[in-house]
Amino acid sequence: MVISNSLIKWLRAFSLLFLIFLFSSCSNKTYQNSDGTQYKKSIFETVRWLVERDLPASLEIEFLEINDVKVDITEAAIWIGHSTFLINNGEINILIDPVFSERVSPFSFVGPKRMIPPAIKINQLPKIDIVLISHNHYDHLDIASLSKLSNINNETIFLVPEGDKKLLANENIKNTFEFKWWDNFQLYGTTFTFTPAKHWSARGLFDESRSLWGSWHIENQNLSLFHAGDTGYSDDFKIIKKRLGEIDLALIPIGAYSPYWFEGYSHVTPDEAIQIAIDLEATKSIGMHWGTFILSDEPILEPKEWLKNSSKKENLDFVTVMPGELIKF
Repeated sequence: MVISNSLIKWLRAFSLLFLIFLFSSCSNKTYQNSDGTQYKKSIFETVRWLVERDLPASLEIEFLEINDVKVDITEAAIWIGHSTFLINNGEINILIDPVFSERVSPFSFVGPKRMIPPAIKINQLPKIDIVLISHNHYDHLDIASLSKLSNINNETIFLVPEGDKKLLANENIKNTFEFKWWDNFQLYGTTFTFTPAKHWSARGLFDESRSLWGSWHIENQNLSLFHAGDTGYSDDFKIIKKRLGEIDLALIPIGAYSPYWFEGYSHVTPDEAIQIAIDLEATKSIGMHWGTFILSDEPILEPKEWLKNSSKKENLDFVTVMPGELIKF
């Protein structure tokens, strides 16, 4: 019997959704975005996207692999890949959305696979004082990486959105604190504030929006930083600027927006990312969330080129960098 390619696609889509279902978990509380809306995509819309999508060709972007564990990151940042940043603000070492696994999936054998390795291997990181998590999607909360970081340094502090502490507790990860929007945490001279974003959360099919999501504002007496996590466009960023002041450096996603009918609610195009930078009145912005995993359908280099052209028109200091490149403040 000959099975058509279309039928094979449908079978694969339903098989993947069934596997995710097996890993689903539930709680009672659900969360909304600040405008009162909630991400809603039916299983049939998801299957439609999986069946109709035209995957871009895999492409290894240029990166700088750091093998010297003594690299000086004082008052600097390094994009490790995707949304993972290592930051030193002159006082402490901060790691945001650390993902070092080969795949972003509940499984080791299927799911989006890295096109480039992490710019720094997890065992070559400097001593990490604090880890920030924006939300629980697998490409942002990689439990295997968090467990390794905790084992490397049992004094590392982990800040997670409300509803996600149990994921870390199940792996015996200590020093974990949960946050609602506008909650803050102080470590030495640095204040961390969990701020809104327009997104959603889920680890399976039936736990959608049952933990919170957001962005992070990081400030000490010399520097104000912002990591947008993963987000669609909203007025949240105007409010963040109004409440917390101007941003010296903003890290903003620019990828995973195609097809827009499916992705546009919870991800931004490069033009929308530029509007976020304008809303924040960021002195400098860097594009992230592209070039590491294939999560959507736009060509791999399109976000970079689109951002380059649009930021030039806006006369805005909003650029992309190589993974591994040292970004001095």
